[in-house]
Amino acid sequence: MKSDDKAVRYDPFEIEQREWKQRQTKERLKQMLTIASPIFLLLLWEFLSRTGMIDIRFFPPPSAIVSTFFGMISSGEMAGHIGVSLYRIFAGFLLGVIPGIVIGLLMGLYSPIRHFVSPIVMALMPIPTLALLPIIIILFGIGDLSKVITIAGSVFFPVVINTAAGVINIDSIYLDVAKNYGAGKMDFFMKIALPGAMPVMLEGIQMGQAIALLTIVAAEMMGATSGIGYLIWVSYKAFLLQEMYVGLILISFFGYLFSLLLRGIQKKMLPWR
Repeated sequence: MKSDDKAVRYDPFEIEQREWKQRQTKERLKQMLTIASPIFLLLLWEFLSRTGMIDIRFFPPPSAIVSTFFGMISSGEMAGHIGVSLYRIFAGFLLGVIPGIVIGLLMGLYSPIRHFVSPIVMALMPIPTLALLPIIIILFGIGDLSKVITIAGSVFFPVVINTAAGVINIDSIYLDVAKNYGAGKMDFFMKIALPGAMPVMLEGIQMGQAIALLTIVAAEMMGATSGIGYLIWVSYKAFLLQEMYVGLILISFFGYLFSLLLRGIQKKMLPWR
């Protein structure tokens, strides 16, 4: 009878279930902390503004900023700025990511291409794309195309460097096996180089999306008539700080949202990580 009780008490299935519940509890706690930190910051900001501990002229309370945001939404002004900025971000992001992946794979797989392209990449990478914005505007005008090119240039470099590094770090045994089995160039690309470089490449893409948001704000400040960056700059010059904070919070929100989306894609594509 005692042996039966002992067997039940140490049942592996029950132990596994208990450990699973503990992991779930820890995950829920982490999620709650992730949500709690920005809420705490906003509540603290609201309290300090309402009590006069910080200057309301420069730090209006979040509730006033939210009210301004909904007012801009109802007037239709905000939809135009958001739509234009998102279009520029996505177009520039894709224009930078796709060539970055292709060239990075080529650099990783073929040493002559790597030695030919690397000096160009290393020479151009330290130059801020925004420093080239006047030249880009001269070449492509002040419309959307110049903003898209600026974002693409900023996104391209982290993607191409990470992709090439990911391919180079692939264990050579996989390349040797593919050669022995007569794999073609497309097989090298799609079945070896791309999956092998994926973890490092996705980190470069994650970095690229953050740079894209930084770039769009600065690019729209310097030469645009619409967009979130334009809204921030015009509001600042007119000392409409509530509208300025609306633009800043929107950029922060989109950065967080895009990061979550890319992390979700990464989990789907790399479940072992």
